[in-house]
Amino acid sequence: MADEQELAEIQRRHWQHTYTAHPGMYGEQPSAPAVHAAGVFRKAGARDVLELGAGHGRDALYFARENFTVQATDFSATGLEQLRDAARTQGTAGQVTTAVHDIRDPLPLPDASVDAVFAHMLLCMALSTKEIHTAVAELRRILRPGGTFVYTVRHTGDAHYGTGTAHGDNIYEHGGFAVHFFDRALVDALADGWTLNEVHAFEEGDLPRRLWRITQTLPR
Repeated sequence: MADEQELAEIQRRHWQHTYTAHPGMYGEQPSAPAVHAAGVFRKAGARDVLELGAGHGRDALYFARENFTVQATDFSATGLEQLRDAARTQGTAGQVTTAVHDIRDPLPLPDASVDAVFAHMLLCMALSTKEIHTAVAELRRILRPGGTFVYTVRHTGDAHYGTGTAHGDNIYEHGGFAVHFFDRALVDALADGWTLNEVHAFEEGDLPRRLWRITQTLPR
């Protein structure tokens, strides 16, 4: 069983290789959670969006087309290069900035500087419970009062939960990809000090993957 640092580096290399071997692997259409989040953000009056784990950018580019200013981060430089190329092609390069960033590290952003944050299946990567809590605390720091966080995670009702290679802390690996499966207690703990607006169950993909879409906001 790999330790946390070793597992993180293995996953970084795996994603870098995956984006290199399969450019634009998720297609150009936005994810359903991103479409939902855009409506939530617009209703909240958000103008700028930080997307964590943006990959090659299908959701970040959608937010830009919806007239948000977007900051997109990912730990794959290859994925972000594909995102920038697509932004130039779509004419949204002026609305999108990118930064290589590992969610385990502090964000290079000032306090209370972002209206909204979106993360589709990033927090359920190969992160320990402690690292997840630290990441969400960092989002609380950079969000403005009243800011909104929409994220999705695979949960313990997923077919892959409890199978494959076990790494401890509810992390299981299949096909080279390690996933931290969330239980409801973790969702509730991450919302401590926030308003938990919604925990919506949905399915995605062929397995299908079973996920929650969580919306939470900071007090004003």
